[in-house]
Amino acid sequence: MKYYLYNPHSNNGIMKDLKEGAVDASKISYEEFFAGLKEEDEVVLVGGDGTINYLVNHVDTGKITNNIYLLANGTGNDFLRDIGRSADEEILLNPYLKNLPVVRVSGMEKKFINNMGFGIDGYCCETADKIKAKTPNKKINYTAIAVKGLLFHFRPCRAEITVDGKQYTYENVWLAATMKGRYYGGGMMIAPSQDRNSDQLTLAIYKTGSKLKALINFPSIFEGKHVEKKDLTVLHTGRKIHVRFSRPCAAQIDGDTVLNVSEYEAEL
Repeated sequence: MKYYLYNPHSNNGIMKDLKEGAVDASKISYEEFFAGLKEEDEVVLVGGDGTINYLVNHVDTGKITNNIYLLANGTGNDFLRDIGRSADEEILLNPYLKNLPVVRVSGMEKKFINNMGFGIDGYCCETADKIKAKTPNKKINYTAIAVKGLLFHFRPCRAEITVDGKQYTYENVWLAATMKGRYYGGGMMIAPSQDRNSDQLTLAIYKTGSKLKALINFPSIFEGKHVEKKDLTVLHTGRKIHVRFSRPCAAQIDGDTVLNVSEYEAEL
């Protein structure tokens, strides 16, 4: 049997033609569902990055022997973009569900598929959440949120960084994102050299004391060209990364907002 797990509150009508095997994910316990599968059963997740993140944080995917596929139906789809696959095919997920990094933040520990972000990216997610709460059906313009944040609302921080025991300090940091893959934020290639199959994570830092410079160069992140600007971008690679900001900011884990964060630790 092939089961299609979908969320009726977030899918864009992709399930309308699927009847046999369709399962409303909002009405089940993931742990019980996967424990009850037969050896020959297969599961298709209908969704995007958040759907995969939910799976790896509610089920011990390392122990699952059933085939798990992704049928992309998300908004950002950074995981799909990173592995170079299209949204109209069922993609076997099992090889990508092992050796995932863990982030410890605000008293919790979570795995992530794409990234742990801290700074202006967290601010964008926080602002988007507020807009959704007021007008649930309004389409979110993350670019507009980022521009307003860069110009008016978000203040850069001093960041104290530790990567595999080596310490660094940077001023005027706008973001400090730890990456498992290359992309986040719906197509921003923040870590163009990162390989999700490697034994390293990449910490990407975007820094400048000039709001105008931060804004003008921000679009270059979508093509990974920001790394050519050494005064703006710093990249560190390692297995254990600790970031502490000089003041609390919003953070995000695969797009899921975490408020009032002063520090986090990510480890592969």
